[in-house]
Amino acid sequence: MFSEDIKLEKDVVTLIAFFYFLCLILIMENGYILIVLGKEWAQCGTLSPVNKILTSLSASRFLLQWVVCGKNLYILLYPMVFPYNPVHQYLAFHWDFLNAVSLWSSALLSVFYCVKITTFTYPIVLWLKWRISRFVTWLLFGSFGISLMTAFLFFIGNHYIYYIYSVKSLLSENSSMEDLRRQLETYYFFPLKVVSSSVPAAIFTIAMVFLITSLERHRKKMLHSDSALWGFRFQAHTKALKTLISFSILFASYFFAVMVNASNILPSLKSWYWGWQALIYLCIAIHSMILILNNPRLLCWRRRAA
Repeated sequence: MFSEDIKLEKDVVTLIAFFYFLCLILIMENGYILIVLGKEWAQCGTLSPVNKILTSLSASRFLLQWVVCGKNLYILLYPMVFPYNPVHQYLAFHWDFLNAVSLWSSALLSVFYCVKITTFTYPIVLWLKWRISRFVTWLLFGSFGISLMTAFLFFIGNHYIYYIYSVKSLLSENSSMEDLRRQLETYYFFPLKVVSSSVPAAIFTIAMVFLITSLERHRKKMLHSDSALWGFRFQAHTKALKTLISFSILFASYFFAVMVNASNILPSLKSWYWGWQALIYLCIAIHSMILILNNPRLLCWRRRAA
C-alpha cells in the first residue's frame, strides 16, 4: 500500500510538471502570435478580419494560461481551502471570461473560414461572403459581451455560496452547507457550463461540417478535371481538409475534457484531475501550433526574424 501511494504521488508530480510545461508552451505560442500581429497592426494601422479574430483568440489564450497557472497553483498549495473564497472567486471569474472568449473566438474563426472558403452557392452564403468582413468587429464585441455576461452568472453563484457560507459560519450552522453547494453545482453551475460551452461549440461544429463537406465535394470534382493545375490544387485541398479535420478533432477533445472537468467527478489533486487538465491544454497547444504553421504571415515573419 505504501509503495502504491508513493507511485501515485510520483504520477501526480509528473502530470503537474507536464501541465505547467504545456502552460509555458501556450504562453510562448500565443505570445508569438500577438507579437507578430501587434507589429503588423503598428505598421499598417489595422488588421485583416481573420487576423482580428486570431488576435482575440491568441490574447484570450495568452491571458488564460496565466490565470490557469495561478488558479491551479492556489489549489495545489491550499487543497483544503473553501473553493468559493474571495481569491478563488477572483481567479474563477477571469477563467470563466477568458475561456468563453476563447471558445467564441474559435467559433467565429471557423465561421469566417467557412463563409470565405466554402464553394456552396446558396444565396445566404453568397450574401455572407460579401459582408462578413464588415461584421467581424461587431461579432467580436458581441462575443466579449456574451462572455462577460457568462462570467458574471458564474460569479453570482459563487458569491452567493460564499455569502451563505459566511452567514452560517457566524451562526455555527455548517451542517447544510455541503448540501447547498452540491445542489447549486447540479442545478445551476453544471447546466450553465454546458449551455455556455455548447453554443459556441455547436457553431464551430456546424461551420466545420459545412466547410469540410464543401471542400470534399470540390476535391471530387477536381478528380475529373483536365486542368494542368489539378495536381497543385488537389494537394492544397487535401492539406486543407486534413487541417480542418484536425481542428475538429482537437476542438471536440477540448470540449469533452472541459465538460468532464466541469462535472466535478474528478477528485482534486489526483492523477485523473491533473491528467484531464493536461489533456485540455495539450489540445489548445496543438491547435495554436497548427494556426501558426498554417498562417503565411506568421511563418514569413519567423523566417525574416531568423
